[in-house]
Amino acid sequence: MMDEKLSLRKYAAVIAILLVLVMTVLDVTLVNVALPVMAEKFGVSDSYAVWIVTIYQLAITMLLLPLSSAGDLFSYRRNFLIGVAVFTMASALCAASGGFTMILISRALQGVGAACVMSVNIALTRLIYPRHILGRGLALNAMVIAIATAAGPTIAGCILSVASWHWLFLINVPFGIAAFFIGKKLLPRNPSKVHKPKFDWISAIENVIVFGLIFYALGSFARKGDLAINTCLICIGVIVGIFYVRRQFDKEAPMLPVDLFRIKLYSQSIATSVCSFIAQNLAMISLPFLFFNNMGFSEIYTGLLMTPWPLATMVVAPVAARFVERHNPSITAAMGMGVYAIGIILMLCLPATGASEFDIVWRMALCGVGFGMFQTPNNIVMVIATPLQRTGGAGGMQSTARLVGQTIGATAVTLIFAIVPQSVSVNVCLYAALGTSLVAGILSATRAGRLQSNRL
Repeated sequence: MMDEKLSLRKYAAVIAILLVLVMTVLDVTLVNVALPVMAEKFGVSDSYAVWIVTIYQLAITMLLLPLSSAGDLFSYRRNFLIGVAVFTMASALCAASGGFTMILISRALQGVGAACVMSVNIALTRLIYPRHILGRGLALNAMVIAIATAAGPTIAGCILSVASWHWLFLINVPFGIAAFFIGKKLLPRNPSKVHKPKFDWISAIENVIVFGLIFYALGSFARKGDLAINTCLICIGVIVGIFYVRRQFDKEAPMLPVDLFRIKLYSQSIATSVCSFIAQNLAMISLPFLFFNNMGFSEIYTGLLMTPWPLATMVVAPVAARFVERHNPSITAAMGMGVYAIGIILMLCLPATGASEFDIVWRMALCGVGFGMFQTPNNIVMVIATPLQRTGGAGGMQSTARLVGQTIGATAVTLIFAIVPQSVSVNVCLYAALGTSLVAGILSATRAGRLQSNRL
């Protein structure tokens, strides 16, 4: 029956979204692997080379909410197409870069393009998929992201073994062109509106200042930057943030979605998402140090031992999406965080010496299973709680919550490593991951009753 499955046209539209998702996710992992090569090429130190990654992520963080607001007001489809065009053009500029300044400018442009796409990804997915199988669309997105994350280091290694670093960016060009033309022909347009509020440029500028200063300062803290300067930047960001938040209360469609935060189901989903990504990064960033420094595995083995996590997430996400079509997604997400917590407890029980590769692999896979059970159901709850005309803002806030959680998790690992003895620092990170995962699980479980009134 037509109402039970997507039309061929809609399936083709999904391809455009997935192509760009792969490009934007791979672009982080590919460049991470190539940083030492690029540092040597441009004649800069390793700490300066990290800016090639940082400026990309910073541009995304600063622009997600303004671009989400623009998508709600004008066109998700237009945002997507502009983003693909900018990202593809910037990829070509990255490949053509002959100096460090040019690569930084090009990477910032790539971040602008990626932000355009990420700001409307969930909104477009909601328009394409019927509500009763929306979970499958969100799960497919999660699965593709997991595949790209897991395969990124291998793909980068293969490219760098036969070609120069320029090809890490050039491979985006044909895929970007294909995604643009598919999207232009097949992506759906926004539902019609009787009244369109004006875009709030003052809020957009305030958003850029708040997220730009705070995230820059947190990243600088992690790189042991000047304490006084970074503290001042955070203070300025917080002060501007107070004015920014106060401005949103009088808006019909606020850029920072304070109207959606009044929906308890939505605000709980955002808080749950932040806690879950803090828990994920606390473990994902600290565990390589456990394998390499404490257990004596080589760099290659350490990378391989990290792979079961995203692979397990990739396998479980679509299964979880099918499961929640008939079961409560809040309870499923809470169970996922429970499984994740068990995985972390088992990692803490690993012997300091003598642990085999198999002992580590199945524990890492269990963590990935738990996160796969959590991620898609949590996104489904968030979308169900959101009015259709505010899906862009909700999706932008969800991506912002993910970035906030990842940044807090990364900064927490840095601080723990700085103040805790090396022999126990990884364990402290894992205990912190356990605690935040339990908070996420409890928050998710408390949503179960409220979800019933929002379901079909």
